[in-house]
Amino acid sequence: MIEVFVSSDAEIDLLDGIEYYESKQQGLGTFFRTSILADLTSLELLGGSHAKKFGFHRKLCKTFPFWVYYRMESESLLTVVAVVGQKRGDEYLEARLGGG
Repeated sequence: MIEVFVSSDAEIDLLDGIEYYESKQQGLGTFFRTSILADLTSLELLGGSHAKKFGFHRKLCKTFPFWVYYRMESESLLTVVAVVGQKRGDEYLEARLGGG
């Protein structure tokens, strides 16, 4: 099983998403959090199997229109570097991810 480490930047992304969805409808932020955490947990088994973009592996989230960008540190450890909405453009992502 792969250990999943969530960077502080990715934690901020998650908190921003929770706040955004909660502002749209009460309880939706909690559902967003639960859904994204399930996506992150799935990386314990599937880490490293996703295609790369900008030098990072990129996993499509199951419920919300978000991507999880991560890097494999070793065969048993990965770091989530960003949790971002799919509507973000490539320019934003390249700047945010530093080009990988």
